[in-house]
Amino acid sequence: MNKVTAQISLSAPPEQVWDVVMDPHRLTDWVTIHRRLLEHDPGQPRSGYQMEQRIHLRGVDFTVHWTLVECRRGELAVWEGLGPARSHAHTEYRLSPEGDGTRFDYANEFRAPLGPLGAVAGRALVGGIPQREATRSLERLQALFADGG
Repeated sequence: MNKVTAQISLSAPPEQVWDVVMDPHRLTDWVTIHRRLLEHDPGQPRSGYQMEQRIHLRGVDFTVHWTLVECRRGELAVWEGLGPARSHAHTEYRLSPEGDGTRFDYANEFRAPLGPLGAVAGRALVGGIPQREATRSLERLQALFADGG
């Protein structure tokens, strides 16, 4: 299992940050590995909400099917993802008020298929790329709010 965490302070209130990070059509604005939104449920994000996303990592495009398993508007989103070859991802967005803005905490755990052997291969293939991309994504999100959201 590979775990990535990143945090950043944003110059917008939690509700405004939530509206951006939970809008599937805004993924292209801040998520560096996002390539295309393939489909998503209608309406507002809620527990059980699903979307399918094309992402790019280490020169390879692949599809992840996401289900929002926990959703507390303006506070917490927990996504479970299924990728190729039965790979799994668990992603959390935690938002908390910080002065006039928001502290955004991001965590992602990726479990490669094939148990321990797959985990070793996954670390060898991606190295520190997920951590760098998580940091870059949050920096893009910060710039987005610095420019007015």
